[in-house]
Amino acid sequence: MDTSRFPLTEPKRPVPPSKPELERGLSTASALGLNVIDMVGVGPFVTLPLIVTAMGGPQAMLGWLVGALLSLCDGLVWSELGTAYPEAGGSYAFLKHLYGERGAGRGLSFLYAWQLLFSAPLSIASGCIGFSQYLSFFFPNASHPFFATHFLGVPIVFSQQTLIAMSACVVALIVLYRSIIVIDKIARWLGLIVGATLLFVIVAGLTHFNPKLAFDFPAGAFHLNGGFFIGLGAGMLISAYDYWGYYNVCFLGGEVRDPQRTIPRAVLGAIAIVGTLYLLMNISVLGVLPWREMTSDNADSHARMFTMAVFMEKLYGHQAAAVIVILISLAALASVFALLLGYSRIPFAAARDGNFPAWFGAIHPRHRIPHHALLALGAVTLACCVFRLQEVITTLVVIRILFQFLLQGIAVLLPKHRRERKQRGFRMPLYPLPVLLALGGFVFILVSRPHFLTEMRTAGIILLLGAIVFAVQHLSTGTKPNAL
Repeated sequence: MDTSRFPLTEPKRPVPPSKPELERGLSTASALGLNVIDMVGVGPFVTLPLIVTAMGGPQAMLGWLVGALLSLCDGLVWSELGTAYPEAGGSYAFLKHLYGERGAGRGLSFLYAWQLLFSAPLSIASGCIGFSQYLSFFFPNASHPFFATHFLGVPIVFSQQTLIAMSACVVALIVLYRSIIVIDKIARWLGLIVGATLLFVIVAGLTHFNPKLAFDFPAGAFHLNGGFFIGLGAGMLISAYDYWGYYNVCFLGGEVRDPQRTIPRAVLGAIAIVGTLYLLMNISVLGVLPWREMTSDNADSHARMFTMAVFMEKLYGHQAAAVIVILISLAALASVFALLLGYSRIPFAAARDGNFPAWFGAIHPRHRIPHHALLALGAVTLACCVFRLQEVITTLVVIRILFQFLLQGIAVLLPKHRRERKQRGFRMPLYPLPVLLALGGFVFILVSRPHFLTEMRTAGIILLLGAIVFAVQHLSTGTKPNAL
């Protein structure tokens, strides 16, 4: 009998191709560059008058110093957690693991991702609007609205600035729609441009520095009374917002090469570099522009909005002012790039975990990036470019402190992490002192806010809606929402 017609073994079935996964292609230099451009943006170039006004003089530098110390303490927390859980999503993964994947961690991580659907697009849109506002130096009438109204008490404006802001978001999406290997190279160049911009301002100021202007402290500048601490709290809020972004690499934990070394170096290195540059930049500017003129009621909006352009024009003329405007606009665009890159990994992580719709968890077959999450976040950001975000952002900062920084800091002190930190990852020096200092700093920023209770109510409404969505989602799937 011819057995060739009846093989003794079954033919091998074709193995289905494996699903694409994220690629670990982000180097230490690029991770550092991404953190730097995320931190800088347009913020420090426009907030100097705000922080000087809040603290009533050049003692505002204390706000930058304390903000740097707070960022350093919190950066140690991020470094420790980022190396313990080098996964996509950063805080989403931290909260899930630290509070228990089958317990409170599932609910808290969902609520973090939920509030991010509101806060991330607004944060990214603020970078787009900062880009458009600084470019309006060349287009003085760009802010004149074609259409203006209110939605739920929030002003909505559509103007040439709005179109410019939207174009910044579209450009960032186009650049990001490629592999992490290519993004790695782009991040290095953007980091160099942003660093060069800061150095340009510093060198210009220090070569024309007048110490009498820089250290013209008003009477009673350092009296430790209620007004001093209220001013310090307001100054810390501004400086903290300008420093935020040192943790961006942690959101990309699943795409970082050698995370045990890369993450701490990128986080702590970015804080050291940017903190030093911020302090030098603001001192150099105050040594050229009198702070009393900058903050007086008679100061025009042009001088406040384009402080760096006025500073450069005073030293070198109008052409130099135009150059600095272009460089600062590029820094703002770079921050939009970094924010979209990092934040897009959070809904992706939530989807892969079953906490968000599976659509967000798709990975591009060729570029190996979470393209659905990236495009969705970009689309919402485009819509948010029509808002005036000054008042909204402060509320979102409160939400971020409550459901990111405070929850992470508390979790690092829990027995579960105290046991595990001895076994893996980066370990912060002087533990738990940096954690306690970071928690104290964030609580101080919260309670020193003049509208703290109002902002807490808004944060509570957003989080209550998230809790309802979480409960309905788990009841519909037949699982017990034991995380809330």
